Amino acid sequence: MLISGLNASIQDRNRNPDVTPLDPVVLHEIPLIKKIIRDETWFEGERRGCWVSSDDPVVRENVCRVIFRVGEELRKMFMAQINAESQPVTWSDHDSKDNQAA
Repeated sequence: MLISGLNASIQDRNRNPDVTPLDPVVLHEIPLIKKIIRDETWFEGERRGCWVSSDDPVVRENVCRVIFRVGEELRKMFMAQINAESQPVTWSDHDSKDNQAA
């Protein structure tokens, strides 16, 4: 299945020291990509009125379309989140936040 293949590829990357580690943005994107796969699989099943595999060609095509459509925006959003999480807090930042709350 598409999701299990995604999981296997991530695990292979983590075990193999010769492979470049995943971009931190990609690690943030994976849960959302899995959700897109689940949603598109469900939507296609509803459209057809029967169970559909996530490996179905129509599902794969739809997943790719969604990711191409929103991918750049998601990447920017996740990069901003990662940058915000990695910003060091200085004492002046801490003091100014305390003063604003008072």
